[in-house]
Amino acid sequence: MSNSVIKVQNISKRYRLGLKEKQSDTLLGQIAQAIQSPWKNLKQLRALNRFGVEDESVFWALKDISFEVKEGEVLGIIGKNGAGKSTLLKILSQITEPTSGKIEIHGRVASLLEVGTGFHPELSGRENIYMNGTILGMTRKEINSKLDEIIDFSGVEKFIDTPVKFYSSGMKVRLGFSVAAHLDPEILIIDEVLAVGDAEFQRKCLGKMDEVSKGQGRTVLFVSHNMDAVKQIAPKSLFLKNGKIEMLEDTDLVISTYLQESKLISDDYLFTFHSDKPSFENIEVSTSIGNGIQIFGMPIKIKLILNLPVVLNSLEISFQIFDQFEESAVVYNWFSSADFLNPLLNKTGKFLIEITIPSLRLYKGEYFFKFHLSDPRGKIVFESISFYSPFEVLMGDLINEWGFRSNVGLYIENCEISLSDFN
Repeated sequence: MSNSVIKVQNISKRYRLGLKEKQSDTLLGQIAQAIQSPWKNLKQLRALNRFGVEDESVFWALKDISFEVKEGEVLGIIGKNGAGKSTLLKILSQITEPTSGKIEIHGRVASLLEVGTGFHPELSGRENIYMNGTILGMTRKEINSKLDEIIDFSGVEKFIDTPVKFYSSGMKVRLGFSVAAHLDPEILIIDEVLAVGDAEFQRKCLGKMDEVSKGQGRTVLFVSHNMDAVKQIAPKSLFLKNGKIEMLEDTDLVISTYLQESKLISDDYLFTFHSDKPSFENIEVSTSIGNGIQIFGMPIKIKLILNLPVVLNSLEISFQIFDQFEESAVVYNWFSSADFLNPLLNKTGKFLIEITIPSLRLYKGEYFFKFHLSDPRGKIVFESISFYSPFEVLMGDLINEWGFRSNVGLYIENCEISLSDFN
């Protein structure tokens, strides 16, 4: 059984926030405040280190965090911005100390938390490699044996003797990751810096993290907002929420829970029966792998149950897909053709309409539907349902694993549609 290389017990971290000083509205009041300010500043200085009294200036970035990481394990860490992910990694990297709690770390730790972390800007890339290796406790001979591999992996060999201060952010990330991954640390801690690198380098980094964990038995902690990347390399993940552990389980379950909780909207629309006008009795959206997860380029299916209690001379059904919960950013638009709905005219009853978008090509991100049922001739909207069926688009292995479609925007695509009576 593997030994624990990281053991975190009841870790908490708190900060004191700077609060805006209240200003008097009158000239006399402002003069009085100016006279009193030296005394107030002295009182505030004395209070900076006193956390015993909880007030609005005290912020808990982490609260009672406990978990263990085994040797050779890859642990994904996910959560919204401000959840405490970076604070946790800084504590584990011994950049900052916890307010309370205990940490046990067995092994050398290499961290890449921010672009250029650990680099001296005046030194060249080569000199920084030696400096980082020395900090990790390696001898010059050990660093020499890894040097060519580090430089080759980073792809910055042309600039390796140039001062790091002249590197772009992407070059710093390339060299920083290469140094952290190759200088034989027992524990590798990576924050959301890989987003700066290009698609090819991201693939290389993920492959390297997989190699050092499975092939070399090292431990990796990986923070990312890229659910594809976390799912690819981390069998187990930790979900942080408001500074606390919400879940620590298999990655598939954690990601599914995180995505569901991150939705700002719900598909729990209350469908009501209308006896005097057309309406939707139900709408079901089936994403490519279910649970509101859609893979780039894969089909998405929509089933509409339409209730027509009265005879109509014209009818139109449409829906839009909106980007990032913003109702003004339409990324997909669909309208029913007149010929398709002709069989419904002058009829009453319930009808099932099935629509399949064969290849939904949208950027990675969060989206939702808006459905409309209307009479285009009379310009009457019978029913409109907004913020329906939120879903997350991820990039799939079959469609340019880490690439993006450059011309995604407002477009109408030929869909597969069918119409039948609903019993």
